[in-house]
Amino acid sequence: MVLGMSFLGWLGIVIVGLIWLALAFWPARVAGRKGHSFLGYFLLSIFFWPIMLIVAYAVEDRAQYNRVAG
Repeated sequence: MVLGMSFLGWLGIVIVGLIWLALAFWPARVAGRKGHSFLGYFLLSIFFWPIMLIVAYAVEDRAQYNRVAG
């Protein structure tokens, strides 16, 4: 045992962490498609995933204006 945790305990933490990071891409991708900062939403989604998912769907679509203007 390393620091009181078994290998399966560490493996579980790693798997949950990877799933959490994968979920953080969801709001970032939605915001990126709408013309907002992918990186900014990704970083915030790591800590506030459920809130940022709602915000990403609620924000205005900037990409629509860029397509029309440019």
